Amino acid sequence: MVNARKRDLQYLGIFIILVVIVNVLSSFLFARIDFTKEKRYTLSAISKHELASLDDDMQITVYLEGDFPAGFKHLRSEVRDLLSDYKAYSHGKLHFNFVNPSLGTEQSNNELYQELTEKGLSPTNLSVKTEEGLSQKIIFPSALVIYKGREMPVNFFQTKMGVSPEEVLNNSVQNLEYVFTSAIRKVKSGGRPRIGFTEGHGELTDLQLADAMNSLQGAFEAGRVDLRSISLEGLAALKVLVVPKPDREFTEGEKYKIDYFLMRGGSIFWTIDNVNAELDSLRGMGSQLAFAKKLNLDDLLFRYGVRINYNLIADMNCSQIPLNVGNTGGQAQIQMVPWLFYPIFMPSSQHPLVKNLDGIRSEFANTIDTIAVKGVKKHVILASSPFSRVLNAPSMISLEMVEQQPDPKSFSGTPLPVGLLLEGTFPSNFTNRPVPEGIPAQAISADKSRPAKMIVIADGDILKNQVSSQDGSPFPLGFDRYTGQQYGNKTFFLNVIDYLTDDSGIIELRTKEVKMRLLDKGRIKSEKTIWQVINVCFPLVLLSILAVVLYVYRKRKYGVRL
Repeated sequence: MVNARKRDLQYLGIFIILVVIVNVLSSFLFARIDFTKEKRYTLSAISKHELASLDDDMQITVYLEGDFPAGFKHLRSEVRDLLSDYKAYSHGKLHFNFVNPSLGTEQSNNELYQELTEKGLSPTNLSVKTEEGLSQKIIFPSALVIYKGREMPVNFFQTKMGVSPEEVLNNSVQNLEYVFTSAIRKVKSGGRPRIGFTEGHGELTDLQLADAMNSLQGAFEAGRVDLRSISLEGLAALKVLVVPKPDREFTEGEKYKIDYFLMRGGSIFWTIDNVNAELDSLRGMGSQLAFAKKLNLDDLLFRYGVRINYNLIADMNCSQIPLNVGNTGGQAQIQMVPWLFYPIFMPSSQHPLVKNLDGIRSEFANTIDTIAVKGVKKHVILASSPFSRVLNAPSMISLEMVEQQPDPKSFSGTPLPVGLLLEGTFPSNFTNRPVPEGIPAQAISADKSRPAKMIVIADGDILKNQVSSQDGSPFPLGFDRYTGQQYGNKTFFLNVIDYLTDDSGIIELRTKEVKMRLLDKGRIKSEKTIWQVINVCFPLVLLSILAVVLYVYRKRKYGVRL
């Protein structure tokens, strides 16, 4: 008896020592076994590399803290779990904390909200049920990454029109690793890639591009580029060239510089309208002749594998415009009406550029055709809805069209492509052609480009932010001041720039999927009583069985035999 007790004490001592050793080792070592099918808790090799290469402390402040509904609590928990993994792989360099930005007085809260918004964090209005009813609450599902004095905002709540709250939450969760790793990569980068927006051809103004350019600050250097005066060396310093809605013709010399830039591996983002049509002209005259622009870019784009057609897309999935529908008592009656020539493109492609993006607002968009070019791969990333048709230019358009009931039969068909991604080695448009006037004779363009990327959108207004009529300040890109709807233009633009400047494949993290495994509401309703009985009774029955087994075992082992 004494020997048995002594042996049990030895076993207990050995067990305690092993537990202490395991706990000490676990504080220095990190390991995780991910049993989920889609490996949702496994960091990618890219994320691990970015974290392991930190050479200074990094602070991440998450502003999603407070009393939220269950969905946002789940999102907060997922962010905390992800950052815990980040901290483990950073060798102690990464630190994070959660902050509630709504703890102060109303005035101090508003000042903090303004400060966070100026830093690039996007607020969300949340309806919260209280005893008095519904109250509006401002929350920031965002974070701020600070590294070596540099700051980078992270907005990890992914909204999308027409999907359930569960899908919105799921999209946000599966996008967490991309937004955080991308922000860490950007804030670590000492040298910021240069993004050049062309000017000199009636492109969008600085005010119309204000939010697009401001959203790049911190991670990139963004500015205007005049192709007439910039040198070839200046072009070589750029990472991405953006052509935002030109209205006037490009010279052969300017086209040569674009071709020269592409041949050396530069990336180009084209947003082009090939038809002249503006709502402001319609408001002034009531009707307008939509006619083809002369940009002198057709041969260049055709050579690269794209043709932007001279037409307009009329889409039943469209945004609304304010229209004066009459006068009552001397007051103009303004009504919001659908405008078929302002399509909303709902991305359906699974490409990382547009996966799970919200609808993208456009104005007077055209269709795109592809041309087979050896060595160039093409992906359609944006398209109209199936309920659309084209209006070929030249053609008269009028505001009176809003009074016409669209015939569904004329709007049925297949989606019309409006946005293309092209990747590969592009042929030069100036092969076996003389160097244009004004270009140094020694600047000979190659016959074929280095591996390069190009994105072409057949709508020039996709990068245009609206401007306040009261104080002339720019609204956020993608925000419709008439309906108060925030579209996905800004997120799409940032994804485009990330993709065109990314050489490490971080954008591929957007392909990560977390499958939704929701309960069957029909079965919940029909089998509710059965499962309640099972959940209440089964543990009691199991405990009773275990108690009987334990009693019989102890009686047989320790019972006194006569």
